[in-house]
Amino acid sequence: MRESRLGSGKRSKKPRRTLFGTRLRGRTLLTSGMTILLVRHGETDGNAARILQRANVPLNERGMRQTEELARRLLARGFVHIVCSNLLRARMTAAPLAACSGIAIEESPLLQERNFGDLRGVPYAELTENPFGHDFVPPNGEDWPTFHARVAEAFALIVSRRRSVNGTLVVVTHGLVCRALVERHALLPQGVIVPERFDNTSITVLHEDAPHGVTLINCTRHLMTSLEVDRNGGAA
Repeated sequence: MRESRLGSGKRSKKPRRTLFGTRLRGRTLLTSGMTILLVRHGETDGNAARILQRANVPLNERGMRQTEELARRLLARGFVHIVCSNLLRARMTAAPLAACSGIAIEESPLLQERNFGDLRGVPYAELTENPFGHDFVPPNGEDWPTFHARVAEAFALIVSRRRSVNGTLVVVTHGLVCRALVERHALLPQGVIVPERFDNTSITVLHEDAPHGVTLINCTRHLMTSLEVDRNGGAA
């Protein structure tokens, strides 16, 4: 595993990558101070079976266990506000955080996963086109420009909420939203690329101030003891 130190003017090595995410040299897994924590929801049966998700699919048993591990980690870290997609799988992921901390969940439809329209509920293996292709428009769903415009609104909401609270903000959302937020609205360290998919209950840390530097990407270290990591599930 190799590490990187940025901004020193010295020779840099590559950022540290592990099975559980990527982080920079000299940084803790969850940095201190007032930050933004992006979290993907826990596993659903649709993830496990590689199906494009319907809107209100619940977490499965494994996903519920993942949320418990996530809650332990984030409660030990500390946070002051939770913003969450209003889809069921995200709300179920945020629920243990709220229950254990006493912090209310603020829901927002801006944080929903990309709407794949008529393709929702279809297994990946039965799709005749790549639903993630640059020019693909799902029937009765969101094209990429519409999705990215909504994510930009979501990021504006995230930044506004972070500035209005005195502490760390937790954002519970979906895989493609995590990817778009990091790829389009944050600054990645040298040598780090955005993952093709974000794992269930993974944590990504953004600095609260522009250019919103990323110090941790797609980290699932909290699942290590329970071996709940599954990198074969669907991205959406």
